[in-house]
Amino acid sequence: MSIKSDKWIRTVSKEGMIEPFEPYQVSQMAGRRIVSYGTSSYGYDVRCAKEFKIFTNINHAIVDPHNFDERSFVDFYGDVCIIPPNSFALARTVEYFRIPRNILTICLGKSTYARCGIIVNVTPLEPEWEGYVTLEFSNTTPLPAKIYAGEGCAQMIFLESAEICEVSYADRDGKYQRQQGVTLPKS
Repeated sequence: MSIKSDKWIRTVSKEGMIEPFEPYQVSQMAGRRIVSYGTSSYGYDVRCAKEFKIFTNINHAIVDPHNFDERSFVDFYGDVCIIPPNSFALARTVEYFRIPRNILTICLGKSTYARCGIIVNVTPLEPEWEGYVTLEFSNTTPLPAKIYAGEGCAQMIFLESAEICEVSYADRDGKYQRQQGVTLPKS
């Protein structure tokens, strides 16, 4: 198994692996510094889109992965999302992914957010998975935390297998295949 480089990411993304695609790191927007996004040495830094689902317990629901209550979230659309203390929000990437059959993609949060106590969690993108990535931002602090849409928030790392898998995510018709927006748990 090998980690894929910037050269490979640029080549494969020309064929549609990542859309929209930024071939180099972008660290400024409208003359101000931002949390960077785009292709890095051995990964791709994704951006957070403007649509969010902020966790709330206003309805006193129980979080149950087998019977998830959508009322546990408040929808928000904007450039800056404020996550309450010790809570979390879901968002999605600006980028749409089409993962090749011989690739497993893992995601790690960017250090700028991690150093503020904001953890970004994403499960691996399996071979032949396709869609916008749903991101979870956990605010581990006792203070409200800001998430900036249109800026980098996490890095995708592409791992190539020495052999092709027998069954891909697309083959088994995975329940999150081709997700379009911020996608809540499905049982």
